[in-house]
Amino acid sequence: MASLNVYSVLVVLFLTCGAVMATKENDQIIKENNCETKMGFPCVLEAFTSIFKTGSISNKCCGELFVLGKVCHSALVKRTLENPLFKYVSPATIIAQSVQTWNNCLALIDSPSPST
Repeated sequence: MASLNVYSVLVVLFLTCGAVMATKENDQIIKENNCETKMGFPCVLEAFTSIFKTGSISNKCCGELFVLGKVCHSALVKRTLENPLFKYVSPATIIAQSVQTWNNCLALIDSPSPST
């Protein structure tokens, strides 16, 4: 449990540092919509991995991403891209992967569950 708290602090620090460099528009969207409080840490990691690395996102985390909403999702990805740690990545590629992750989750949520 202590390690989860350490990781949570690191994520908060990362997001805070990114906020210093973020555009006013993304910060305003994130603040007004309480974007940083709508997903649990494990799902934030899954979403991040599926967008910035290679990975998939579980049905549970797709549900949390859907609750987060597309506006928050886009603003958080754009703000992350503004962080100097990500200066080496292609924004177009990351945004495309972000859209793909969103669309994959949307398809999972919109698909009817099989009858039992």
